[in-house]
Amino acid sequence: MSFVANPFVVVLDANVLFPFRVRDVLLTFTQEGLFRARVTDEILDEWTRNLIRLKPHLEKSVRQQEAVIRSTFEECFVTGHQPLMAGLKLPDPDDRHVLAAAIRCSAQVIVTENHKDFPSEVLDEYGVETLGADDMLANTYDLFPSGGARALRRVRKRYDNPAMSPSEFLLDLTRHGLSKLAAQARADIEYL
Repeated sequence: MSFVANPFVVVLDANVLFPFRVRDVLLTFTQEGLFRARVTDEILDEWTRNLIRLKPHLEKSVRQQEAVIRSTFEECFVTGHQPLMAGLKLPDPDDRHVLAAAIRCSAQVIVTENHKDFPSEVLDEYGVETLGADDMLANTYDLFPSGGARALRRVRKRYDNPAMSPSEFLLDLTRHGLSKLAAQARADIEYL
């Protein structure tokens, strides 16, 4: 594992953890040290609850994945953010914990697909912005192409049933909503 000097801090909203491939790439970029991802118990609980509600037959697998995330990424959990929630005004009060966590851990970005729930006029006060997962990953890859290629190679090599060539993997990323990242990585295909 290699680390980037002073990587930026991002809070991962539950909705970007939901798609398996997106979650896998986000967490692998975190392991590679390309950014410091942060979550809260509430964020992971929301992810777990919603995934089990939609796919109750996978509850055992979801619980196992949750346990792996909690143990592997223990240092990524933000605490002490709850007192900040009362003073925050967002369109959906249930999202205040996400912004409170971002403030608490000095995150620059909330990675979410629900931008309307985090108006820029509120976030600007705290020096926070929102980016979708694909934009966050593509921007990170642009800044750190060798680390990004290493992270994507790690992800690709985990998928071995069936194994994917680098080209097939980039098509797979595109199919799973990461088209900007796939386009960025195409220039480094020989390293994937």
